[in-house]
Amino acid sequence: MRTKLLLLLFTLHLFAVSVVRADEGMWIPLLLKKYTIEDMQKKGFKLTAEDIYSVNHASLKDAVMIFGGGCTAELISDNGLLITNHHCGYSSIQQHSSIEHDYLTNGFAAYKLNEELPNPGLTVTFLERMEDVTDLVLKNVSDNMTEKERETLINQEIDKLIKANNKGGKFKVTVKPFFFGNQYFMFIQKVYKDVRLVLAPPSAIGKFGGDTDNWMWPRHTGDFSMFRIYANKNNEPAEYNDNNIPFKPKKSLKISLKGIKPGDFTFVFGYPGRTQEYITSYAVKMVSEVENPAQINLRQKRIDIMSNYMNQSDVVRIQYSAKYARVSNYWKKWIGENRGLKRLNAIEKKQQLEKAFQAWAEKNTQHPEYAKLLPEYKKLYEAITPINLSLDYIYEAGLAVEIVRFARNFQSLLTATDNEMEQTKSHLLKSIDGFFKDYYQPIDKEIFATVLRKYYKEAPKEYLPDIFTEVNNKYKGDFNKWADYVYKKSIFVNKEKLKEFVNNYTPKKANKLQNDPAFRIFNSIAATYEYKIMPISVKYRNQLDSMNRIWMKALMEFQPEKNFYPDANFTLRVAYGKVQGSFPRDGIKYVPQTFLSGVIEKDNPDIYDYRVPKKLKELYQTKNYGRWGEKGKMPVCFLATNHTTGGNSGSPVLDAYGNLIGVNFDRSWESTMSDIMFDPDQCRNITLDIRYALFIVDKYFGATNLIDEMNFVN
Repeated sequence: MRTKLLLLLFTLHLFAVSVVRADEGMWIPLLLKKYTIEDMQKKGFKLTAEDIYSVNHASLKDAVMIFGGGCTAELISDNGLLITNHHCGYSSIQQHSSIEHDYLTNGFAAYKLNEELPNPGLTVTFLERMEDVTDLVLKNVSDNMTEKERETLINQEIDKLIKANNKGGKFKVTVKPFFFGNQYFMFIQKVYKDVRLVLAPPSAIGKFGGDTDNWMWPRHTGDFSMFRIYANKNNEPAEYNDNNIPFKPKKSLKISLKGIKPGDFTFVFGYPGRTQEYITSYAVKMVSEVENPAQINLRQKRIDIMSNYMNQSDVVRIQYSAKYARVSNYWKKWIGENRGLKRLNAIEKKQQLEKAFQAWAEKNTQHPEYAKLLPEYKKLYEAITPINLSLDYIYEAGLAVEIVRFARNFQSLLTATDNEMEQTKSHLLKSIDGFFKDYYQPIDKEIFATVLRKYYKEAPKEYLPDIFTEVNNKYKGDFNKWADYVYKKSIFVNKEKLKEFVNNYTPKKANKLQNDPAFRIFNSIAATYEYKIMPISVKYRNQLDSMNRIWMKALMEFQPEKNFYPDANFTLRVAYGKVQGSFPRDGIKYVPQTFLSGVIEKDNPDIYDYRVPKKLKELYQTKNYGRWGEKGKMPVCFLATNHTTGGNSGSPVLDAYGNLIGVNFDRSWESTMSDIMFDPDQCRNITLDIRYALFIVDKYFGATNLIDEMNFVN
């Protein structure tokens, strides 16, 4: 008995004094001085917390922005020139591409300002300042409130903060929860709406290796593109206008040409999207054993179908390149995540922590409710798993069918008032042109039959849409026959018929829309979502929100010596580490740098993603690297130990002096579980060496006009 007691006390001590391990964490820039700047400086950082984030003078935060809706970018000149990833700018590049102007295959460069291409809808968002508003947001909240009452009061205070700080619409104001709602921060942002394409390398450079190399090391992908921000004459945000001028930033980044070596300090400054570092073993089990396998399988089917048709036609390849990339990216990420979680024994490690926590909680007389948390989590996840799986099938199967997903937009015809009707029609007519520009019916029809068959056979039966009854009654379970009927009868497969219908639509024609087979499928899915799934999902989510908040608070009390960092939530963060390779498996070593010679070694004219452009091969053969090379070699990518995730794509990777040395674009496949559990031995972010990007701009494109804008240091 004494031995067991000593073992328990040792385990409790182990968890209580544990700290965040080396290079783990995504830190709030406002709080660097309080939590991490000393550690950063010990590891080689030469600047101060004020140099990274300040509201009193220009700082590095003023050169970093949200690009579009899910990436990061950084300014590299005082004329609004920015760099981000090729895959972040991919949709814009694809929208400008055609058989006549195939910028995906051939690349694009603007040598004059008037050659830069506008991108309607594309924005960049700068952070003006952030503020801890926890006390204001939670001032009226008490522990005995229901979750709904709590949420109502919190939203009221958030609305007040937004109105008090948006300056009549000049700023975008958001308030976001941290640590599951134990803390709140306000973000004052400025959004620029005129962003123009400046340069994109050929896909054989910017997307070199395609899906095969995605998430992999060694990597040889020149994953970058360049855009420029435009503003009005007062340097303020403005819609696209020929009279707009290049934006003049508070700060742009200096670019280091010194190069990198193992052990060099690095930090990533960007907008990581979402992590779940503090979830319980029950959540990890649901994600890794239920949700991920289902989503991987469904996306695999779509990938196989799209790639088959894309390989047969350049037109289809251009149409579906961005769609394919979106589907394949997380498909491969989930595969790597599951492998990483299994290798780390993540569920077991979480269970060990929970066992020690439970022993501590049962002795905590001040908060007896802590002891009830884990048993309640177990019951809740047993109930919520089929709900979440049903939602996965809605998104990854039902709404994976393009005409079904597109049909939902036409609900607006049914709800528009007489005064709104013309504007509604105009909006829909524009969307029809956009939809059919990149639509290929044979792909969609085959995906329809394939994924809806899996939806019917594999999703929880109690949450299936009623439309599946039709498959049994009318088509005897034959999904190919169902697809034949839908794609023969639906107006959503024919651009001209759909436009004619919208142009001539009156409320008397509502029945035709409501009886359209694609629209009926969407309505059935929507009804299932709204009436069968969401009421239960909202109930469970409210329970989970409440429990997560208490769990996080309890966990911090249980581990008082641990320096907790908040989960990523697409807010500006600092992650720091060093240039370093890894040993992913027995007998395999990842060296931390790749070179152009590796690109040439992978050259394969028979595979689109590995067709090295002739000019790039000539530059390699003549070693015409200019000032961008290093000892007769051309660096391409490097590895470092920074903690990154989705949203960090395009983030600047900076040296100890805050100079740009690379552009973050990926993680190694062994790292993808870092959204749930970080492993310092394996987790590596993959960075494009900035010198390779500059080499492509200068020597491949000859765009010295862009090089001349930049500020270099050695």
